[in-house]
Amino acid sequence: MKTMKHLIGFWSLLILGLGSILPVQAQKTAPDVLPVRAFAIAAPAPDEVEQFVTFIDEELGPRNINVLILRVDYGYEYQSHPELRNGEILTKVQAKQMVAICKKHNIRIIPQINLLGHQSWHSNLGKLLEVYPEFDETPHIELPEKYEWPNQDGLYCKSYCPLHPEVHQVVFDLVDEICAVFEADAFHAGMDEVFYIGDDQCPRCGGRDKAKLFADEVWRIRNHLAKNDRTLWIWGDRLLDGKTTGLGMWEASMNNTHRAIDMIPKDVVIGDWHYERPDQTAVYFAMKGFRVLTCNWRKPEVSEKQVEDMYRFRASATKEMKPNFYGMMQTVWSGAGSFMEGFYENKPDREGGNETAWHTFRAMFDKVNELEGQNTLSNP
Repeated sequence: MKTMKHLIGFWSLLILGLGSILPVQAQKTAPDVLPVRAFAIAAPAPDEVEQFVTFIDEELGPRNINVLILRVDYGYEYQSHPELRNGEILTKVQAKQMVAICKKHNIRIIPQINLLGHQSWHSNLGKLLEVYPEFDETPHIELPEKYEWPNQDGLYCKSYCPLHPEVHQVVFDLVDEICAVFEADAFHAGMDEVFYIGDDQCPRCGGRDKAKLFADEVWRIRNHLAKNDRTLWIWGDRLLDGKTTGLGMWEASMNNTHRAIDMIPKDVVIGDWHYERPDQTAVYFAMKGFRVLTCNWRKPEVSEKQVEDMYRFRASATKEMKPNFYGMMQTVWSGAGSFMEGFYENKPDREGGNETAWHTFRAMFDKVNELEGQNTLSNP
């Protein structure tokens, strides 16, 4: 009898023990979810807005994209500085159409105006320096009739002078207006590929530390945005040492602005772009205390590897570091219209392959949703 009681007690304990263990074993660990799944593209032309709204509704929303960065620049009906309107411009009504569809899908719109650099393109001067030539960092360098790279002036794109006493009054008016119309809680200032900064012939900047000039400009923009509780986003290439890393002058800096990484505020969000290889500099930015997104463009295989790397970084990070691995962003460097045409017609690249922004768009977000266990739209 005593033995029987012991056996009953043993089996009862075993069953109770299994009951507490088995449910835990049956539970699956929830997949990691990226805080930001972003898509960056030029704002549509006025006659493309309706199609773009449909694209947001049918393609961005179902792919769980939650941030849309729109390069607006001077293509809007600015009221603060109508003299800076450029070409075919978006209206406030059209901007609100995009706001409405993004709200439907819980997508944040972050408008972009290129600040500091990218104030010209090839042989064409940008609107800011066209209207306000006194803001030019290098007025002695003339734009050629036929642009070629490399050239003896080291001309890629012009910059405005960050120390000109009147430049920020103008550009901040535009920043405030475009953020207000898109109801944005963040602003993208670009600030990539700045080759002209601290030019020796500039009466204000000549001889100054280029890293500090760059960092001070980041602080000015950041502090202005902070007045309205908005966050600054920028590209990260000027904060990487192009020589030490071997990344060169495009994806990184060769004019010493990289030291600014230790001078700028940590609440700036960094877009770390690498298009040819899945370079893992996101770890560097995260270790410096920044929220960072890995950015791609037109190579699906590279993009998929970058997505896998971002999830790996998050999985292996400490609890302090994990939030800094902020997500993924696809960048599109064509007009919205040409991108949508290529996407809907599934056009190949020039060699008949899949190295296009629209193929990468599908591959990247399919991979993100696969790793997060979400439904995804299948390739055509």
